[in-house]
Amino acid sequence: MSVEEGLVTVTGGKVWYRKVTAGNETATPLLILHGGPGNNHLALRTLDELAAGRPVIYYDQLGSGYSERPTDPSLWKLERFVEELGQVRKELGLDQVHILGHSWGTTLLAAYLLAKPTGIKSAIFSSPCLSAPRWADDQTELLKDMPEDIQEIIQRCESEGTTDSEEYEEATKQYYRKHLCRLDPRPESMEQASKLGNKEIYNLMWGPSEFCVTGNLKDFDCTDRLHEISEPSLFLCGRFDEATPASAEFFSSLVPGSMFHVFEESSHCGYVEQQQEYVEVVGKFLENVEAKQ
Repeated sequence: MSVEEGLVTVTGGKVWYRKVTAGNETATPLLILHGGPGNNHLALRTLDELAAGRPVIYYDQLGSGYSERPTDPSLWKLERFVEELGQVRKELGLDQVHILGHSWGTTLLAAYLLAKPTGIKSAIFSSPCLSAPRWADDQTELLKDMPEDIQEIIQRCESEGTTDSEEYEEATKQYYRKHLCRLDPRPESMEQASKLGNKEIYNLMWGPSEFCVTGNLKDFDCTDRLHEISEPSLFLCGRFDEATPASAEFFSSLVPGSMFHVFEESSHCGYVEQQQEYVEVVGKFLENVEAKQ
């Protein structure tokens, strides 16, 4: 396995990328869009195994991970991240590419595809967030299954504006253990990712938690345009995912010819919770797509 790392210039600064090759270097690469906003690629490195069949490329979006961290808040909007994705493709020579987005990465992927770029061989929507209002509604329902004391703390802190308090943080952790990552302890890669995250971007674009959507993405909803996506598509989620199976399957039903798969022992991070099955499902999908093209 060989690893190439470097920086490319995008609007607002430079972003860090990592290219992994271990087998067929001439096959169409897979580009990974991490979740967040304001997170990074680290936990997704379990997908290095896919490099046996093709180059796998990660990049940390501007402002997070190993990328530069400008302080201009006007940079933290969906449109600039869509522009950034196109710039990364151009700088890395990714004329033909498969793209996998996870969580917020699927928001970015859908917005990018709806701008009608060329050269996208397939799209993988992992734990999709394609409607912020629907996501918020799903979290409201999931919260109803949490212990009453946890619900009370979350509701009180959000109503009082104390979402930066220690009790709110502890309450959210209880929710995340059930719907974000069910492994105990959490993988070290996720702990490292948290340390390299950018909460300012997350708060500005999303909100104080996964279930309190107050940022500039709160009205994002591309549901009525999903039928425009013509690329071969795969939708993935976990049985206990905050990106609920019902919503993921609904989104899949709107994309012509798309496929849908649920990881039965996972929540939001199937690529670490059921790594081997995740790699196998994605790898087989990519192989089947290329066999038909």
